[in-house]
Amino acid sequence: MKFVCNKDDILNEILYSMDFTSQRNSLSITSNVYLETSGGRLIIRATDQKLGFSTEIAVETLQAGKTTVFCEKLLNILRSLPDTKIDFSLEDGMLTIKPEEQNIDFKLRTIGADEFPSLENSESSSYFTIPQKSFTDMANQTMFAISEDETRYFLCGLYLERNASGMNMVATDGRRLSIVERTFEEDLPMFPSIIIPPKFFTELKKLSTDEGMLDLAITENILFAKIGNRTFYTTLIKGQYPNYRRVIPETQTYTCTMRIQDMLDALKRVSLLVENKAKRIFLDISESGVLLTSDESEVGEAKEIIACQYEGPDTKVSLNYTYLVNPLKVMEGEYFSISFTEPTRAMTVKPDSNKDYFHIIMPMQPNA
Repeated sequence: MKFVCNKDDILNEILYSMDFTSQRNSLSITSNVYLETSGGRLIIRATDQKLGFSTEIAVETLQAGKTTVFCEKLLNILRSLPDTKIDFSLEDGMLTIKPEEQNIDFKLRTIGADEFPSLENSESSSYFTIPQKSFTDMANQTMFAISEDETRYFLCGLYLERNASGMNMVATDGRRLSIVERTFEEDLPMFPSIIIPPKFFTELKKLSTDEGMLDLAITENILFAKIGNRTFYTTLIKGQYPNYRRVIPETQTYTCTMRIQDMLDALKRVSLLVENKAKRIFLDISESGVLLTSDESEVGEAKEIIACQYEGPDTKVSLNYTYLVNPLKVMEGEYFSISFTEPTRAMTVKPDSNKDYFHIIMPMQPNA
């Protein structure tokens, strides 16, 4: 096996591959990256058995062959080399890495390519296409509401389902819920509802340019994605996702509208004196404004009033302030609204514009 390629070309792909390897055990074959060259192409693969990645780049193939090498060491070596063409050659189980016209010579031990696990694959005919930016935006509006309670593993991912004209994406941890109901101009096939691990979206954001299209394929157990020459996939979370629509209020009596930035700034300041683990603050909503108050503690107390538009009775709400901060950070527009009927029942938070997403927050009990 011998090939020559530009440093930057292979460095970029090995950098992406690193995230798909098993990094806890350097002796595991899944800590290695798979390299195979023939016909002027280099195929690169990586997997940790739950996620997989495959890509290819143009190289000068001098001798076809394949092997695997410890990904982290290869990445560190490539980063250290000067920007030039690099010669790679495999002999006696050692991969030699040598920049052209440089007195630099690295040798890395390899493991035979036959020991590398096979990657999942999907038929090309099963892919459908949607805009990259639209799909990543859906994740941005929901990911923060994913549960971290592994005993309720089915809530530890993003729920994706087909709707009449597009897709819904949902996340909930039982105390809050975020949902995007998006329409797509593209013709989407019917597919089963799935629960996607959050790491898939972490990698998608790294690989996505937010321009152009994203190809997706959904099977019973796997979600595949393609961007250009790069293909990656994740195994799906098994389990029955709860009927989330049961917690969405059909109607609510009162609505309070405020500037997004006003609330974010006030929450940032008032939360400085929040000492309780529940991260509780109080909102006193009245026609004269919204008073934010921290719990009084040994440290002290913080209060701030922001302007609002509201018609209704004075209402005191207790909630985890991060449940407001997280959606407001990614919300579009200048204003948002909180709609409610009673201070202890579900509240709806949404942008004060015609957007396709909203958030449900369960307040705390006053004496909790």
